[in-house]
Amino acid sequence: MHIDLQNRPKLSRLAQIFLLLAYWQAGEGIVRLAHLPIPGAIAGMLLVLALFASGKVSMTSMQRGAEWFLAEMLLFFVPAVLAVLDHGEFLGIVGLKVLAVIFVGTVIVMGVTAISIDFGYRLMVHQGASRHVRN
Repeated sequence: MHIDLQNRPKLSRLAQIFLLLAYWQAGEGIVRLAHLPIPGAIAGMLLVLALFASGKVSMTSMQRGAEWFLAEMLLFFVPAVLAVLDHGEFLGIVGLKVLAVIFVGTVIVMGVTAISIDFGYRLMVHQGASRHVRN
């Protein structure tokens, strides 16, 4: 009996999600048994990467489940939202100040980066033009 591996039915999205969760739990187990100083989720991702690299698992066998996790990523940040709700001061003027600092800091970093790149580009163009004049 010949089994055609190319046309076999793909795992359902739910099965792929459970498979990804199983790799996560396997990573947690590896970390606990080996007393590794890394999170279990990272060990699980490394396990999946090793399986991808070895060819034992194909990316399509987990693609739809991974896409679901990425699409619903906001749900995984609910604990952060609950932490903000526990600290009511972040919902008032303190929160606005924190947001202002984050916004202004981001604008400053982006501005300084843009000016530095512009300066470097102009310096590079100037040096290139002076080389052509000498030759």
